[in-house]
Amino acid sequence: FMPIFQAEAVAPIKILLVPGHDDEVWGAQYGNIKEADMNLTVATKIFNILKEDKRFEVFITRDKDGYTKEFVDYFLAQKDQIIAFEKNAKSIMQDKITNGSFVQKANPPHLTVSKNIVSRLYGFNKWANENKIDGIVHIHFNDYPRKNKWTIGQYKGFTIYMPDEQFANARESGQLAANIFTQLRKKYITSTYPLEAGGLISDQKLIAIGANNTLNASARSVLIEYGYIYRFRNSATRQNAYTNMANLTAAGIKNYFFSAQNKSFSHCHK
Repeated sequence: FMPIFQAEAVAPIKILLVPGHDDEVWGAQYGNIKEADMNLTVATKIFNILKEDKRFEVFITRDKDGYTKEFVDYFLAQKDQIIAFEKNAKSIMQDKITNGSFVQKANPPHLTVSKNIVSRLYGFNKWANENKIDGIVHIHFNDYPRKNKWTIGQYKGFTIYMPDEQFANARESGQLAANIFTQLRKKYITSTYPLEAGGLISDQKLIAIGANNTLNASARSVLIEYGYIYRFRNSATRQNAYTNMANLTAAGIKNYFFSAQNKSFSHCHK
């Protein structure tokens, strides 16, 4: 039994969906399938489901035409402020590490990304804080380094990354992650990659979920790796998976923010 936690937030709940990567840097690729396109498809489906529910106000960072106007304008207007935001957060974190009030831990390996992308990710966090976003969901598909990336890899399964417990938004983010995890587990196995064992992973380095403590305590943030890209090489099953993943993710978000309190306790205290 995994306890289902309920959020303390007031409707409309503000959700930011971040389909990982973009048309310039598309992340993983298998054959002619690009991760950025997969991410966008799932994110758009989640967006459409939540938009139908008046209790949510939903934002998405890009659509089929690229980054949305809101974010294009924001990055232009706030370029220097984003750089300052990142620099300041890193400097405060460095002081905490030096004085021992923040303990560094080993994290699963992540791809190194360009300065431009780093800045964009910090920009999303700054925007989320300023717009009092309640939940941020980063959407990705996985891959891992191997000799020939056109061979079908050996790993499969999903992973949800959440902030390390030392970050301000850790507790609430972990509960949102647990609710989405509970839904995805109904249909999918958790990652068989040893460094992702268990499927719910705390992380310090991912900017998306608040590295350097850059997200407000109320900005719950998770990064979902829905599965390994080569597992979705069949177009028909891929489309089916997108729909299932979006439905289950949206159900997890709704359960976390709105499931009836008494319902979540009734089957624990018999």
